[in-house]
Amino acid sequence: MPATESLDWSRDGADWPHRDASRFVDAGGVRWHVQITGSGPPLLLLHGSGASTHSWRELLPLLAREHTVIAPDLPGHAFSSTPTAHTLSLPGMARATSALMRALQIAPAAVAGHSAGAAIALRMRLDGLLPGRHLVSLNGALLPLPGLAGLLFPPAARLLSLTPFAAALFARSASRSGAVERLIASTGSHIDERGIALYARLVRCRAHVAGVLGMMANWDIAPLARDLPRLDAALTLIAARGDRTVPPDCSRRVQRIVTGARLIELDGLGHLAHEEAPQRLAALIAEAVR
Repeated sequence: MPATESLDWSRDGADWPHRDASRFVDAGGVRWHVQITGSGPPLLLLHGSGASTHSWRELLPLLAREHTVIAPDLPGHAFSSTPTAHTLSLPGMARATSALMRALQIAPAAVAGHSAGAAIALRMRLDGLLPGRHLVSLNGALLPLPGLAGLLFPPAARLLSLTPFAAALFARSASRSGAVERLIASTGSHIDERGIALYARLVRCRAHVAGVLGMMANWDIAPLARDLPRLDAALTLIAARGDRTVPPDCSRRVQRIVTGARLIELDGLGHLAHEEAPQRLAALIAEAVR
């Protein structure tokens, strides 16, 4: 499949998971694609960097049995528009997500976030933008990367985001046979063919790749790490021992920092644990926020 400039809802969203739950909302300088389904206490799901609502495709109907589930595409991702660089920062993402909730007139009772989505959830709570106290971090990227990677990663991302044609080159390389499969495998996860095909649709899109690079370039996790001791939330940390993207030791360290944080470690799963074992993860999330 060749690379594309941007995703078109009528074309690329025609067979999107849970399309009937989708709507488009303008809030916080972003035209959001958001899915809402179910009934009960509102539960906000925030996907990680590079993903989209599709990553919750198996969990959505399971969690909707007890909750009104709200799952947006993050700014610059998939079918949501790319805002200014300031909005792509961690505090900017938190404010924009809060603006979306106000536009929808929904006050989440709980939030479950995967990877970078967990960081957004905690930033919202710390900044007084989230009334609900129940937070679930799934392989949460909540601390700076250790060692040399932590020093080199943000500057490299900024350089890529400013380099003309970087997004186009990445999207083109992702079109090569087996590229997406290798990318997913590098996270320590093994997902089904449908999941791989949906990720392929995203990473072959230049606008999506540019949005992800912009987010990475403007991301600074250090202030969040410094603020963790004052987090006043019921925090559940779910960490997969096979995660090669965010090592489980990150969640162990956060548990030692945040008073009362609960840690659940899972064997046999990687960074995309919620896509590998949706029934198991849905049950853990439901129990944590019940």
